[in-house]
Amino acid sequence: MPERSGPIYQLRLVVDPDAVADVDTWLEEHVREALQQPGILDCTAFAFSVPQAEKLGRVCQYSLASDEALDEYLDSAADLVEAELVSRFGDATEFSDHVLREDPSHELPPGESSNCLNCGMHLRGQYCGHCGQRSRGRLISLWELISDAFGDLFELDSRLWQTLVPLVSRPGRLTHDYLQGRRARYMPPFRMYLVMSLVFFVVAFFHPREELSLLFEEAPLEEPGETGDEELADPDEQASIEVEQAADDKDVTIVFGDDEDKPEAEAGDGQDESEECQIDPEDLEDLPGFLAKRLTPERLCQIYDKTVADEGKSLLEKVTSNVPTALILLLPLMALVLKALYPLSRRYYVEHLLFFVHLHAFLFLLLTLQILFVRLAGVLAIPELAVTLTVVASAFYAPVYLFVAMRRVYGQGRFVTFLKYIALLVAYFFGFVSIMTLTFALAAFSI
Repeated sequence: MPERSGPIYQLRLVVDPDAVADVDTWLEEHVREALQQPGILDCTAFAFSVPQAEKLGRVCQYSLASDEALDEYLDSAADLVEAELVSRFGDATEFSDHVLREDPSHELPPGESSNCLNCGMHLRGQYCGHCGQRSRGRLISLWELISDAFGDLFELDSRLWQTLVPLVSRPGRLTHDYLQGRRARYMPPFRMYLVMSLVFFVVAFFHPREELSLLFEEAPLEEPGETGDEELADPDEQASIEVEQAADDKDVTIVFGDDEDKPEAEAGDGQDESEECQIDPEDLEDLPGFLAKRLTPERLCQIYDKTVADEGKSLLEKVTSNVPTALILLLPLMALVLKALYPLSRRYYVEHLLFFVHLHAFLFLLLTLQILFVRLAGVLAIPELAVTLTVVASAFYAPVYLFVAMRRVYGQGRFVTFLKYIALLVAYFFGFVSIMTLTFALAAFSI
């Protein structure tokens, strides 16, 4: 086989004998049309044998100039070809597509083992065909260890970038390709989801000055005289400053207001009666027995006191730590909604789940980019209007992304897709509110 610089895209057809003549005629016309498209170096069609004795096989192979040409063809023409096959031949043809790449390495490097050191299988090249490990058995260098860890970040043709680019710019492309069997070039869906969610929560909730306060110097406190105001607006604040400037060897006690009010203030520990927790047990009588045993007035008041004492910081930390788990639980619920919206799509439940895994990964990536842009804009002094317009435009891109993704993956018309799109948004809103309410309640009862 001659060496090729690009991949081969292969369309396999399994045809009923009654329709094979029409399919062959269509293939001849299709080959001539394909050769006119940019990026396609060659296109041939030929027959092959299939296990089903009553069926006939046909293959159409496209030799493409590069991976970019393959991506362009898959985006622009591949779906149209599949749609044409369905419309012209219906159930008389079954088709599938594959991407082939030539492996130029057929021999082992000199001095290397002929069996894989990881699984023991016989080697035919520099990589094991069973487990994928490279054939080298020597210790790797420090540089190679670093390259293995961060190589994907700096290689433009790595799976990381081949996944992130279509994830942002081509709605539904990852899900469509994965369901069509084109998976090796992309990151695994759930791994990508976990990576995107981890990056988002680190960027959103990690504050360097709070988490790494030891590395930052404290800002000097301003002296009262440095404010430029000769008189304070509040006479009580003016009096307190005069007390602080008194001689160190004197004890000064100043009481503002009536003396009769002082003991009551001290007895209340600085908390007004209006701020005290007051829950009427009769308000909880209508709760189910399961909740009534746990939502007692004493426990509710205890949660209230803890929340007021630290200004809600503990509650916020608990909610934040539980949000990733809550969003993971939201995925299967929304997949059930998609399953109900597309009952005739002949797709398995896990295929609908895959759609939402990719959608949530995109949302995490979009929110991460928004946060980083806003922070970077503060450093580069970008006008606030430009920042606001960019954030708003990216926020409007998310619902448009969902609509286009639904059309690409499920292939229905605009009007039908729009109706299901509205139903999905409503279901997603109620599902998100419900799961976050549950998360808030669990966080409140765990502080």
